[in-house]
Amino acid sequence: MKKRPNGALVLLWFIFVGQFCTNASATVEATVLHIFRLNLEDPNNVLQSWDPTLVNPCTWFHVTCNNENNIIRVDLGNAGLSGKLVPQLGQLKSLQYLELYGNEISGEIPDDLGNLENLVSLDLYLNGLTGPIPDTFGKLTQLRFLRLNDNKLSGLIPISLTNISTLQVLDLSNNLLSGRVPNNGSFSLFTPISFANNLDLCGLVTGKPCPGDPPFSPPPPFIPQSPFSSHVNNPNGAIVGGVAAGAALLFATPAIIFVYWHRKRSREIFFDVPAEEDSEINLGQLKRFSLRDLQVATDNFCNKNILGRGGFGKVYRGRLADGSLVAVKRLKEERTPGGELQFQTEVEMISMAVHRNLLRLHGFCTTSSERLLVYPYMANGSVASCLRERPQSEAPLDWPTRKKVALGSARGLSYLHDGCDPKIIHRDVKAANILLDEEFEAVVGDFGLAKLMDYKDTHVTTAVRGTIGHIAPEYLSTGKSSEKTDVFGYGIMLLELITGQRAFDLARLANDEDVMLLDWVKGLLKEKKLEMLVDPDLKDNYDEIEVEQIIQVALLCTQSSPMERPKMSDVVRMLEGDGLTERWEEWQRVEVVYHETELASSQTSEWMVDSTENVRAFELSGPR
Repeated sequence: MKKRPNGALVLLWFIFVGQFCTNASATVEATVLHIFRLNLEDPNNVLQSWDPTLVNPCTWFHVTCNNENNIIRVDLGNAGLSGKLVPQLGQLKSLQYLELYGNEISGEIPDDLGNLENLVSLDLYLNGLTGPIPDTFGKLTQLRFLRLNDNKLSGLIPISLTNISTLQVLDLSNNLLSGRVPNNGSFSLFTPISFANNLDLCGLVTGKPCPGDPPFSPPPPFIPQSPFSSHVNNPNGAIVGGVAAGAALLFATPAIIFVYWHRKRSREIFFDVPAEEDSEINLGQLKRFSLRDLQVATDNFCNKNILGRGGFGKVYRGRLADGSLVAVKRLKEERTPGGELQFQTEVEMISMAVHRNLLRLHGFCTTSSERLLVYPYMANGSVASCLRERPQSEAPLDWPTRKKVALGSARGLSYLHDGCDPKIIHRDVKAANILLDEEFEAVVGDFGLAKLMDYKDTHVTTAVRGTIGHIAPEYLSTGKSSEKTDVFGYGIMLLELITGQRAFDLARLANDEDVMLLDWVKGLLKEKKLEMLVDPDLKDNYDEIEVEQIIQVALLCTQSSPMERPKMSDVVRMLEGDGLTERWEEWQRVEVVYHETELASSQTSEWMVDSTENVRAFELSGPR
């Protein structure tokens, strides 16, 4: 069984949510989803992105938000989850779609779900839910689809359901419901409704009288007859009647097939595309794939082919018809009307960023329900996976490779900032987004996706995207990003390379250490414990002078003021051996003056708490 976080860690998570979410509503909603996750077992890690390091719950996979950053959809169908629903879900006031079908969720349905006043669709079918259908569901005045079939629900069907005038689909079949089926005329014969396979239900619509009702018999089945047959014993009339019945069956067959197809389709996640979208089209250098091609390549987006998950979506390993391996990123956000042309424009912009250290976009697919990007497959995964998720049988990244990664990723980011017109700001630079090709050359991935996902926004400031521990302070406070935002994230990535640790790790709290990697590194440097910074996997097989130099670059990149951070082109030069000594010495002189000023200020105002770090106290030796 999955280990649950202890109370202290959960409380710390709530504190971080309160600090980083963009509004009070987002804070509440993030807390609700976290509580829900704590009550679930997730053997396939489909909720991996639901963690405190991802700033905004709107960036979590399986979560969709509106323009006000309120959650409107939670889609976790066929996710292999077990556990229980929680009453806190009733606090998602803007929720319109709750899709939890095809899991192993048990326990009772909370009455609080009746508080979801904007709910349009509630899909809890194919689970192990027990207990009654909440009477509070009668308050869901916007509800159009209620599917609770194939559970173990018991008790009466609430008469309050007949008050939902918007209801279009109601499926309560294959449960243990009992008593009279309520019917005041609201359950339209033209609405798909099923009470089948509830043996203890009774009433007119079931064909089974309830105790105390006068006996009734169901109407005789309709037998199509020819108007020319005057008597059933007339052999010719019987032939004509048979022909008419056959004709009626012939015309009824398409309707039967349509009903079967509609029910089957409602349980599938992927929809086929119209013929005009199914042909391959080339847009400049890009190849436009059909959805069918990518379904086949990824074995219908099977979970076993998942390479990774993040705020933008899932990535699947795929094999195209020509045998080539690809990585298919399925973007998580829903399509918006009129966005087709703009999406293609942004995709083409990304495709024109061609550099040895940037992940090349191979193609894309867009339909009425899907947006997918196709990239070459990176055989050695990401820097994060090599640092922290490698099998014991694989050798760790050695120091020369880590130096090569530092320089290669800097070159890629420098090209995005200075070599592209308009410049591309990554907004989520971290070890998980630095990929490694067959030669362990660094390849920056996911660049341009922040712009791509925000193309429908017209505001200067959009929702903060990124990962706690990597996000520059000015981006958190204003929501405005720049190339200096990427420089900060790159500096944190350098510390990941050196330490092998995560940028934000609650596990360090158990040792009374800083959860933020940057603060943890500064603390050890202040205590002159440089050797404790270096990844134990390196086993002393590194150059201490080079480690110090890269730490210096990292600290220059992570200065609190974006104006003081170097450009990525300057970072490249420093890593190549040009200008680091001068820049580091200049920065130290400034810090000494700043520290002395702060010290004098604190002496004259002893009641004020000095929260600044004494940078000079953990001064690194300059390059030798």
